[in-house]
Amino acid sequence: MGEILVEVATDLPFGHGVPAQLGISGDALNVAAAAAAAGARVGLLSVLTDDDLGQAIAARIAELGISTDLLKFRSGQQGVYLVHCDPAGQREFSYARSGSVGSTLGPDDVEPAVFEAAGAVIAGGIACAISTTSRAAVVKAASLSQRFVFDPNFRPRLTTSEEATAVLAELAPQAFLVTPSFPGETSVLLGSSSPQEAAAKLRAQGTENVAVTCGAEGIQLEWNQDSLWVPAISAPSVVDQTGAGDAFVGTLTARLVLGDSLPTAARYGAAASSLVVGGKGGTGFIPTFDQTRAHAATAGNSVEGAVSSHA
Repeated sequence: MGEILVEVATDLPFGHGVPAQLGISGDALNVAAAAAAAGARVGLLSVLTDDDLGQAIAARIAELGISTDLLKFRSGQQGVYLVHCDPAGQREFSYARSGSVGSTLGPDDVEPAVFEAAGAVIAGGIACAISTTSRAAVVKAASLSQRFVFDPNFRPRLTTSEEATAVLAELAPQAFLVTPSFPGETSVLLGSSSPQEAAAKLRAQGTENVAVTCGAEGIQLEWNQDSLWVPAISAPSVVDQTGAGDAFVGTLTARLVLGDSLPTAARYGAAASSLVVGGKGGTGFIPTFDQTRAHAATAGNSVEGAVSSHA
């Protein structure tokens, strides 16, 4: 659940007459696309404009193997962002989303029967930051879900560190899984200086499982009494880093719902995130699960065997 955005992407610095490619993205869509590709049956709760653009976005959602049954259509302005990616995949964003139709998402849009039946519900800090009604919708979804997965996804342009910290503190006790990034989010939202400390603080708040993403280094996992380090998997090529974290969250959650262990699911998530950076845009390249599984296998003899303790 969350906001879907129109993406205008270019390889050149922003300027008049610069050629760009139109796409559909946003963290909620990127996560849903990755989860669907990983084998899960996925629905996406979001609000689109009730016009041709909204229908075009809905068509793209369906193309990605995501059910459109939960989509809402209302009058308003679709959120947009411009992104410039240099050859190394580093990004510069400019957003036009204030008051967007996506931010009108509210608690009444969260249908209890659907959210109670879902194997997992994924939401992020962005959905909580774009409006008070959207935040309330996420809180309601968390209370209904049997497995609530929360990606803090802290964005200083959208919210303050104090508000984002408060949201995390409210949702962590209800979360089956939280996926903060180190060091950016964990230092700001948890005041932690290591992935292990961040995970311990979330576990102390009541979070059942934690996956702290550490960029190109790997992922720190904490669950039950176990603590494991999952090394990152090198990307075959880097075109655009947009959506890499979302691919990890979507793949990880899908594989957990489908019965994989946390280390196995995390390894698949790491593999998927290292593949999506080879495409342009948040959903420019979504690997199939066969591709993800094969890529994970290149880094070790088995997914479980590639996981080791991290001091």
